[in-house]
Amino acid sequence: MSEATTATMHPSSQSAFDIVMKNFDHAARYVEIDPGYAELIKSIDREVRVEIPTRMDNGELRVFIGYRVQHNNARGAYKGGIRYHQDVDLDEVRALAALMTLKTAVVGIPYGGGKGGVTVDPRTLSATELERMTRMFIDKIDPIIGPQEDIPAPDVNTNAQVMAWMMDEYSRRHGHTPGIVTGKPIELGGSQGRAEATGRGAVIILREAAKTYGIDLHHSTVAIQGFGNVGSYAAWTLDEMGVKIVGISDVSGAIVNSDGVNIPAAINHLKNHPTLEGFEGGERMTNEELLELECDVLIPAALGRVITVENADKIKARMIVEGANEPITGRADAILNDKGVVVLPDILANAGGVTVSYFEWVQNLQQFHWELEEVRDKLEKILVNSFQHIYEIAQKHKISLRLAAYVLAIERLEKATRLRGV
Repeated sequence: MSEATTATMHPSSQSAFDIVMKNFDHAARYVEIDPGYAELIKSIDREVRVEIPTRMDNGELRVFIGYRVQHNNARGAYKGGIRYHQDVDLDEVRALAALMTLKTAVVGIPYGGGKGGVTVDPRTLSATELERMTRMFIDKIDPIIGPQEDIPAPDVNTNAQVMAWMMDEYSRRHGHTPGIVTGKPIELGGSQGRAEATGRGAVIILREAAKTYGIDLHHSTVAIQGFGNVGSYAAWTLDEMGVKIVGISDVSGAIVNSDGVNIPAAINHLKNHPTLEGFEGGERMTNEELLELECDVLIPAALGRVITVENADKIKARMIVEGANEPITGRADAILNDKGVVVLPDILANAGGVTVSYFEWVQNLQQFHWELEEVRDKLEKILVNSFQHIYEIAQKHKISLRLAAYVLAIERLEKATRLRGV
């Protein structure tokens, strides 16, 4: 098994945070870094666990558990989304916070890394219950966030409306503060192009990688697991480019059509239905089967750890674009690498969202609005340059793109940490 593999031979019980740290250690071999600085960069600055008492519509009082992890701020304020999901736990939030530290360093924006979450299935809450819980969560973490301290954003099961509630709750105590969160509605200081940014960014990285590795996207097939914000915008962008998408999926299962799924029709279906259930654009199969579909490019854009040691050998795609965070486990990553599958890592492939979040924050601080084409042009430049830099590192050291992305991030974090002093 070559050095190009990442975090090889993980036990199946290894935590998500441990996998990130193992990848860090592998990549650090290619960086001249003092061991003390390496440990400092890896260490978590602060972890907060809060109880969120919320009054239900029927008068019942329920208590939810929320987290905010601030991993590293050597390069700027902590930055990272807040997710609402029934499986959220501290280990997951730790891992995602560390990935954000690496992600912001990879694309060179002046942020550190943080992440938050609430252990809740938001589908079980009414809109008013969701708003009460959201406001109480911000009330609880208010002392540790701020537009120059820690800036939340949307993530799984949170959106522009949730960000609007968060901004309003924070502003009640601190005055109008649009820069406290990103991913807001346009009417409240949000940025043009933010909703599409993660999906569009994944396609930009795919386009650059396809050119580099000799894949003609116009004669290729793509399957996308997850048709939420990231997956749907990636599909829409690819469809606009004329790329054939043979499979899409969400929590209701997958739709597969060898002639190409009608993406505009699928997106229109979701405007009137909560899921893809009932969409008749192809044959039905499970999410797990979609991952093993015959295709050239696979985009896992749902939750993490969906490609494991159990199914990695069955993956038929030549290239994988990590639209989700950590969708491939450590051992699965090694298997895919040995098979010659090119993996475009999450800390690069889905960095479009945080990049445009940075643009939104800058606009809020300047109280100035950028047009959509300006946002898209700036995003394109940052992501193209980041991919080229990472590819050069990978070629130089003969390592995977994942390790190369970690190397670039570590170099930038080490320099910032050393310059600031301990």
